[in-house]
Amino acid sequence: MLTKWEWVLSRLRRQIWFPVSLYGVLAIGTSLASALVGRYVPTELAQKLGAGSVGTILNILASSMLAVTTFSLSIMVGAFAQAATGATPRATQLLKDDHTTQHVLASFLGGFLFSLVGIIGLQTGIYQQGGRVILFAVTLVVIALIVGNLLRWIVHMSDYGRLSDTISRVEAAAAKAMLARMENPYLGAVELDASRAAEFALAGAEVLAPRTGYIQMINTTRLQDLAAEAKLRVAILTLPGALLHQGSVVAQVMPAAAMTADLAEEIRDCFEIHRLRSYEQDPRFGIIVLSEIASRALSPAVNDPGTAIDVLSRQLRSLSLWQNTQTKPLFDQIYLPGLALPDLMADAFGPIARDGAGVIEVQLRLQKCLLALVEINPAVFAVSAKEQSSRALRLAEAALTLPEDVASLKLIQDKIFKAAEISPDRLSRPQPW
Repeated sequence: MLTKWEWVLSRLRRQIWFPVSLYGVLAIGTSLASALVGRYVPTELAQKLGAGSVGTILNILASSMLAVTTFSLSIMVGAFAQAATGATPRATQLLKDDHTTQHVLASFLGGFLFSLVGIIGLQTGIYQQGGRVILFAVTLVVIALIVGNLLRWIVHMSDYGRLSDTISRVEAAAAKAMLARMENPYLGAVELDASRAAEFALAGAEVLAPRTGYIQMINTTRLQDLAAEAKLRVAILTLPGALLHQGSVVAQVMPAAAMTADLAEEIRDCFEIHRLRSYEQDPRFGIIVLSEIASRALSPAVNDPGTAIDVLSRQLRSLSLWQNTQTKPLFDQIYLPGLALPDLMADAFGPIARDGAGVIEVQLRLQKCLLALVEINPAVFAVSAKEQSSRALRLAEAALTLPEDVASLKLIQDKIFKAAEISPDRLSRPQPW
């Protein structure tokens, strides 16, 4: 499980200034190395390598990289706007966190910064002939990195920000969060079932949220350490993605007598609360964003049922990752509720069933996706699939005009209900997790 500092570091690494800072460190390190070690480089070697031309190279690099960086930033901003209008504004964060885009822009801006530091060093006269050799060699390496990243950027721009690319990014984020949650269904803690929840509600001391916002990460590792030190148990009542306010109870502690003001503050610090939701520990968010994309595609202004059908297939792939796993808890003094599959199913299919009620192609694909989930694992998906199928059919009956369209949907629903009839021998067989 991630600690708070590991989580903070992972977020810092996704900021574009982080790789740019590395180029700045490289520039300063090169200047220092050139000034200190350059005296040991033979003058004849400097003359043979033509290190005297390094100033001209750095001037060309500085002027060209500034123009390329400005142009690339305009492309990136345009991709953000295209994703926000064509898909959903909640998807732009994935474009901002794109590894290729960040490293390409960082190489351009970092190359400009490197050349600027090198020019300043040359103008101040801190380099001897030997120092220019070192600066020349590192400059060639930087140029090679820039050319390689420029080629990556040309290939990357062909899809970057397009609707299909944005949908794929959201699906990948949802699948990644789903797989991570399946590996640790309770984030390493013990399941907070109904009996334990009643016990904590009766005798536990409450810990309120410090501010309004969404939970992005719960530091269960630190919570376990606090519980072990104070010899108490902690029940976490909210999952990542929940919207909190100052009156929300985020945790309950037993025994209540062990609660102090300092301990409550330390427990609150284990919850990362921010203005926006994130994808990392929140599988529902990715599912919701996919549904938002489908709803936008089904709006009268867009009228793109093909995108909604594509999203339904992606929802099927994401939800098929769900497993009823039983893992050994890593933190035996922390209790946390599990993710509810009915909520995920409602997030995935509810908005599309409503907004695509009058589109028979969308309704057929929706029912077929529900049938596929039941066929994958009836013991897991049967109840929720039947609920979503019935709701979607009621909406379709109210919106569709042709009786034969409704009849075709009822045929698929009959298959769903038939597949949902789980026989005892099917339940007794090991599930292919």
